[in-house]
Amino acid sequence: MTTISGTTRLTGIIGWPVAHSLSPAMHNAAFAALGLDMAYVALPVPPARVAAAVGGLAALGFRGVNVTMPHKAAVLAHLDALSDDARLIGAVNTIVVDDEGALAGHNTDVGGFVAALAEVVPEGVTGAAVLLLGAGGAARAAALGLARLGIAGCTVAVRRPQQGEELVRALSPVAPRLRFGVVALDELDGAAVRAADLVVNATPLGMEESLKVPAVLVDNIRRDHIVYDVVYGQRPTTPLTRARAQGARAIDGSAMLAWQAALAFELWTGRAAPLDVMRSAARR
Repeated sequence: MTTISGTTRLTGIIGWPVAHSLSPAMHNAAFAALGLDMAYVALPVPPARVAAAVGGLAALGFRGVNVTMPHKAAVLAHLDALSDDARLIGAVNTIVVDDEGALAGHNTDVGGFVAALAEVVPEGVTGAAVLLLGAGGAARAAALGLARLGIAGCTVAVRRPQQGEELVRALSPVAPRLRFGVVALDELDGAAVRAADLVVNATPLGMEESLKVPAVLVDNIRRDHIVYDVVYGQRPTTPLTRARAQGARAIDGSAMLAWQAALAFELWTGRAAPLDVMRSAARR
């Protein structure tokens, strides 16, 4: 258990809500494992108070915080500097407070997505065709990571095609040779699913019974697919269940969660994160 004293440096997570977050368990276990005088707390911040919360981090002595929904884009306007990834994606999931009180925004979702993928697909995905569901911060992180891995093309399936077009405009300069396509989620057909080598769900679909994954996606997952769902929870989502039943390779969101947390830990501490400790804490 983390011991709090007058010298303890604070970190945490801001979002609305954050009570469900596994990040406090992971980071506090990591601090304890390395004997660091640091602690991590969940900080529920309503949308109207984002500016005040971010502005108070340095004054309160925080070393940094993670940022989760719905604040990943809202915090950008209140930071002193942004990493290249955070600027490209337009989303921040980690803030670092330096010794002078300056706030730097980073996005470790990109590295976390790629590292979790590499665990299951060590041969890489160069030349793969990708079907990506979603166009928000998680989807942009996935698309940027995949572009850097040399995929052949990416079809973005979204409820509102305008969001998909915005993702394409943001990332096209990074990968000018990458073929992007956008399709409305309710117009997705089986041929598009079957044509993909890698299917990535970067939406809330599957998190709750009311947020059903389109049947056309689930019904067309085959054995040679790679299915990556950034959603994490107590039960696997429908696409992951189908992928495993078909004998396909499946990656759930807990892997990306652990890796992005490990990268944030390293930004705050300058130390290699004890990834196995963090994963064990999240499972418990």
